[in-house]
Amino acid sequence: MRLGDIANAEHAGTPKPLTGVRVLAIEQMAALPFGTQLLARLGADVVKIEAPGSGDSGRGSLPAVDDPAGRQVGATFLRNNLNKRSVAINLKDPAGAGLVLELAKRFDIVCENFKAGTADRLGIGYEAVRAVHPEVIYLSVSGFGNDPSSPHMHRAAYAAIVEGMSGIYEYKRLPDRPPIVNPVGALGDISSALFGVIGVLSALRHREATGDGQRVDIAMMDATMAMTDLVTNFYSMGISGEADSAVGIIETFAAGTGHFIVQVIREHQWEKLAELTNNPQWLIDERLASREGWRDHLNTVIRPGIERWASSMSNTQAVEALAAEGIAAGESYTSADIVADPHVSARHMLVEMDDPQGGDPVLIPGNPVKLSRMAEGPETRVPWLGEHTDEVLATELGLDTAAITELRARGVIE
Repeated sequence: MRLGDIANAEHAGTPKPLTGVRVLAIEQMAALPFGTQLLARLGADVVKIEAPGSGDSGRGSLPAVDDPAGRQVGATFLRNNLNKRSVAINLKDPAGAGLVLELAKRFDIVCENFKAGTADRLGIGYEAVRAVHPEVIYLSVSGFGNDPSSPHMHRAAYAAIVEGMSGIYEYKRLPDRPPIVNPVGALGDISSALFGVIGVLSALRHREATGDGQRVDIAMMDATMAMTDLVTNFYSMGISGEADSAVGIIETFAAGTGHFIVQVIREHQWEKLAELTNNPQWLIDERLASREGWRDHLNTVIRPGIERWASSMSNTQAVEALAAEGIAAGESYTSADIVADPHVSARHMLVEMDDPQGGDPVLIPGNPVKLSRMAEGPETRVPWLGEHTDEVLATELGLDTAAITELRARGVIE
């Protein structure tokens, strides 16, 4: 699906659910930008505040493409900033902070993902914004939240930091191996963004009912703990690591070509697996009479049996045979596999953005929220740094050309 395309086009004339909701996003990297991009995809108007010169730090990530002016635009930025407008304001200048407070009066939601306390020091924290806009919904996303009772409040964090502290790295660590960092991408970022969106939508509903604004405070640590819930839950039940888990078979197996994943966690599924893979002897083998037995003999008995059955198949053929029997299975895809998967195309889950320098299109995951009465798209490319500064200041604050030129000359805007 290209940026200008529309899916579910019969509803192209229907307002999107968040049409009319306005978001002022002081954001960088992924933990908040993914969330505001989702709000934009649902119809919200999102204006992004960036630092002059460098912009959102995600612009500096690698790999990257160059914008029309030859400035680097990193992959992290490209994935998280469709459908937004960019305004470059120097927040370290009191005049820049003043511009943000003036803009804040005109937006339903103001959000930031600085380290705790930074927005307050800049003069654009919750209390400062609430003073000029009492009904504001103010979203903060930070590593450990804004509660002074947390001993970690002032620590900086990226996804890997909170993922490690959630316990999931140690839980999944293999014997005699160090923990693997970022095993599934930015889980800590995306989970924080999603909980932030849920909080904002709840606060909007509350404001509709009461007229009151409020702060939504998301700690990446909390969000990641919620996503890795089995760590603490299993610990309370006497299981402290993957090697000790007896939940069933959740493993990757080799086919003749490629690998596939099987999840068997119930006895009736085990019976189907044994029969399908031509291993009926498993069902009378006392060693395999319990889930603990499956775990203990996975690599000595079960894996050889399954891989012998699949040795003449591709991973897709093996998965299709398993799925036909109601067994949960899926291919272990390469990046090329997932891009080519027909499900991805059918669900419009990749959006193509043209490379400004004429290279291959950049692929960005599409909107996973499918609403039967909402059209998807058309989407707009990520904004170049400060691309909408003049437009937004003129439209929102009524500044004329002379005033904008003077602010630019002073280094307040770019």
